[in-house]
Amino acid sequence: MIAGVYPASVTPFDAKGGIDYAAVAKLTAWFRAGGCKGVVLAGTNGEGPSLSAVEKRDLVKTSVALAEGLDVILGVATPSLDEAVWLCKQTGAAGAKGVLLMPPGYFRDVSEEGIARWFEAVLDKSPVGVLIYNFPQRTGITLTPELMHRLSKHDRMVGLKDSSGNADNLASYADALSGSTKSLFVGDETLLVRALAAGWTGTISGAANLVPGWLSQIVSEWPRNRESAETKHELIMPALKEIRSCKQPAANKLILHELGVLPSADVRLPLESLAGEQVALALAKVRQLYR
Repeated sequence: MIAGVYPASVTPFDAKGGIDYAAVAKLTAWFRAGGCKGVVLAGTNGEGPSLSAVEKRDLVKTSVALAEGLDVILGVATPSLDEAVWLCKQTGAAGAKGVLLMPPGYFRDVSEEGIARWFEAVLDKSPVGVLIYNFPQRTGITLTPELMHRLSKHDRMVGLKDSSGNADNLASYADALSGSTKSLFVGDETLLVRALAAGWTGTISGAANLVPGWLSQIVSEWPRNRESAETKHELIMPALKEIRSCKQPAANKLILHELGVLPSADVRLPLESLAGEQVALALAKVRQLYR
């Protein structure tokens, strides 16, 4: 995968609660203008668990048509092996780049061998590349460096995203994938510079919904001008911290609405929309970056 920023895109909804594809088009253009390399759909920020498999199929198909040079990746978070494979196949049929695959998080007392074999079963049948997604706060399963090393031997495994926020993983995952061409994407944007210094590829980022240009500049400048990249990261750190302190994805949607990018800030139950005062400080910090 190309080094850079891949927003973990929110999913806009219309007045009837369906996916608002006109808003998806505007959001995709916002990411493209921000210098992003691709977009990740139906992940945590995209309310993936609240979308049906059919909605995910239609979303990835439509987004590929809108992408115009952006790589499209579909988030897959289901304990059903058959559904995960079906979504991989639908992603391939749509012409998308690949999938971001969470472990099967319901059965939390299974062995690492069982988790490994589940991933390998998906990898064996997927027609597209698979990024493995470590987010133990959501799944209850921590993917060890040893497991990542094992999975990295599969040619369909193209890399990983780590949203644990554990800075120790920057070195241990890099070591686990050393000697390969696999990509490493950090999910916690406050660790971005440290990740780049450890040889990581970029970020799959919820905050990139709001500050795609800033994050893209940091990643693109890193190889040739680390001092400038570090300065930019320090400048946006207050905004990143405020964004991450708010309930997501509701906060990202509300701020995008306030910025004029989205017509609606609605989320699906069981999530609840936020009031303006709940994101006022984060919105103010983001607005400062656009002055």
